[in-house]
Amino acid sequence: MLAVEISRPGGPEVLVPAERPMPVPGPGQVLIKVAAAGINRPDLLQRGGKYPPPPGASDLPGLEVAGEIVAGDAALAGFAIGDKVCALTPGGGYAEYCLTHARHCLPIPEGLSMEEAASLPETFFTVWINVFDRARLAPGESLLVHGGASGIGTTAIQLARAFGHTVYATVGSDDRVTAVEKLGAARGINYRTQDFAQEVRQLTDCRGVDVILDMVGGSYIPRDIECLADDGRIAIIALQGGTKAEIDLTHLLRRRISISGSALRPRSDAYKGQIASALRERVWPLFAEGKLRPLVHASFPLGQAGDAHRLMESGAHVGKIVLTV
Repeated sequence: MLAVEISRPGGPEVLVPAERPMPVPGPGQVLIKVAAAGINRPDLLQRGGKYPPPPGASDLPGLEVAGEIVAGDAALAGFAIGDKVCALTPGGGYAEYCLTHARHCLPIPEGLSMEEAASLPETFFTVWINVFDRARLAPGESLLVHGGASGIGTTAIQLARAFGHTVYATVGSDDRVTAVEKLGAARGINYRTQDFAQEVRQLTDCRGVDVILDMVGGSYIPRDIECLADDGRIAIIALQGGTKAEIDLTHLLRRRISISGSALRPRSDAYKGQIASALRERVWPLFAEGKLRPLVHASFPLGQAGDAHRLMESGAHVGKIVLTV
């Protein structure tokens, strides 16, 4: 099969086409003929040698795909050979065929293209785990999303709004302020020209927000604490702003603030299967109701994966970037 592999750690130019053996599904796995694959920031980290695949996973990048199940134990998750699905993968999505656990597959919502479906799994799994499972965003509570124009950000805004929450989002330009507000954010905040902590305090009458989805880390964490309500929760999912932060721990004690972090890829197959079931039951119906719509900024042929990575690194996109096979 044709695949795109990482020839060596480095920039987008190290993504090169290669011939690979066809994967063979093991117990509990399915083989998907890939029609499209989503691009995510962990792919960029893996390309740079900073995010190695877990033991037993493919060394090819690609954590989400959409396509057709052509072999394997599809019945384990209620599917059949020939079904069209989107799926979370442990790696290997940048290829014509990809293996994943059967329970990590989800049906393609009616009316969505393969490119749109391929943009769903990684972001929806991540948002559900961190915002609703770990940070326990409850009815009546508010959410602040950093990186609101990213794939994760646009998903978090739409999903939280679909459940009736007030959402604020930080972005890097006025155009993106407009974009996230069109998606449902009550207010977009341009972090280049505005102090987001001050803005959030003003927008909430000094109460603060209940949950923050943070993909920046670093110096953002003490500022996050400034704009949290009492009993507020911070969910860290990436460290684009650095791995270290200095905070005053008295705020955590006095205001009962919680900080958690998680990475999706290392979690067990069983846990990911539980999340897939929760998404199918509680989130997937929202597509049919018109409350959710994937936002694909651009798609590239598989052989142009390097160009797709360059676009992601430029930060010029709003929503997801997808490869077509």
